[in-house]
Amino acid sequence: MTEAEAAYIAGLFDGEGTITYKKYKEKKMEIAMTAKSVLIWLTEVLGCGTLNKKPRKNGHKMQYRWRCVFRDCFHVCCLLFPFAHVKLGKIQQVIEHYSTIQKKDNVVDLNHYRMWISDK
Repeated sequence: MTEAEAAYIAGLFDGEGTITYKKYKEKKMEIAMTAKSVLIWLTEVLGCGTLNKKPRKNGHKMQYRWRCVFRDCFHVCCLLFPFAHVKLGKIQQVIEHYSTIQKKDNVVDLNHYRMWISDK
């Protein structure tokens, strides 16, 4: 993924996305919109998540929903962290959650990640 793609996706989440963080339930991200082609592209670029039709309401256009949960949500949050504005607080909560649970080789230390980002 290029830096421009990550910045664009962060903008999508800031404008259209939802990031849910609840301490003992799922951590998830989703975007719902009528532009299916954008969500197909998003799925391909991120390499994770699912794309489904969202139930249609009377007189409204068909909407599509891209969604990812748990570790995929953590992965996407790490990619978007340097570029997000509106959803930055929720992104930080997800990253901190996975950074403070039992350390494993595939989990990023948030302080190390912040230092790495600031060096770029």
